[in-house]
Amino acid sequence: MSPLAAGGPALFIGTDTDYVALVRPALDPADPGVRQAAEQAGVTPEELAGPGDTWAVLFERDGEGDGFELPGVRDAEPVDFAERLRAELTAASGPFTVDGGAALRLDASPSGPDAYAFTAHVTPPADIATPLTVETGPLSAAALLTDLDAFLGSLA
Repeated sequence: MSPLAAGGPALFIGTDTDYVALVRPALDPADPGVRQAAEQAGVTPEELAGPGDTWAVLFERDGEGDGFELPGVRDAEPVDFAERLRAELTAASGPFTVDGGAALRLDASPSGPDAYAFTAHVTPPADIATPLTVETGPLSAAALLTDLDAFLGSLA
């Protein structure tokens, strides 16, 4: 997992400087920054924090990144993506692709005895003419399977 904290279910694929993440951020109403923002907006911190039901894709490439929301995405879609990635990692002995829809696709290539390198194809909805790629270094398949299990468990 990346050192980034999303506060809700999160699946990070990559390293500290090159990653793609599927997250459902959760704001903590007790956080001083949330309290200050709520005061400025004239609402309670609980109203500002909301239910935390909006999914987002975060990415970083060579230490620079961004992210975008995925409006209308329900938990079932990230669960399906994670389950398909898990199945491919468990069964694969060669390259594979996991399609996450219009916003995210992962291409995986073996990179050692128990590792894969990923190329994430990320397409922000506001800029579909400019898709970008994020390439990770070798990632341990066993560690990623552990992260996938934790992610799926957080959504069960």
